[in-house]
Amino acid sequence: MARPREFDEDRVLDAVMETFWRNGYEATSAQNLVDATGLGRGSLYAAYANKDGLFERALLRYRKRAQQHVDQLHQAGSAMQRLHELMVSIVDADLDTTNKCGCLATNSAIEMAGRDPRVAELVRQNFAILTCGIEDTIRRGQQAGEIRADGDATILAFFIFNAIQGLRVLAKTTPQRERKKLIAIVEQTMAALP
Repeated sequence: MARPREFDEDRVLDAVMETFWRNGYEATSAQNLVDATGLGRGSLYAAYANKDGLFERALLRYRKRAQQHVDQLHQAGSAMQRLHELMVSIVDADLDTTNKCGCLATNSAIEMAGRDPRVAELVRQNFAILTCGIEDTIRRGQQAGEIRADGDATILAFFIFNAIQGLRVLAKTTPQRERKKLIAIVEQTMAALP
């Protein structure tokens, strides 16, 4: 019978996710993961097989972030208000951090998805969480007459999602003092909906 894990799995997976998020897959060493988790290599790899297994778990863990954004969209308020606040909150969160990590899923798509089908699928699944949440919000806005009814909700959702991902990439190199440039992109994106 296998021994039960003698560590806080949530804490370990958060540390693994943060390490890959900060460094990327290639630049994360086994020692980085050991240092971040406080576990020995044997314990780490016995629990999660290898670096690839740890990276998959990090991407699965990151889904919670996407779900938090969807939860934000489901809060009280108009669909337009919810979408605007989501985009502004993402810009502000990305600008306020000192390490400028951006989005783990986007970073992984750029670094790994072109050569690793499993990573590509995990990134697609992660993106789908937020895209579906945006689409639901757009449909709600169309029913309320806030968002043009002649627009395809699926295409509009991808449009908004694409803007969010672009903002996340731009925020990695934009200083806080230039926030207004990113907010102008939010405003232009929102102007395409009514």
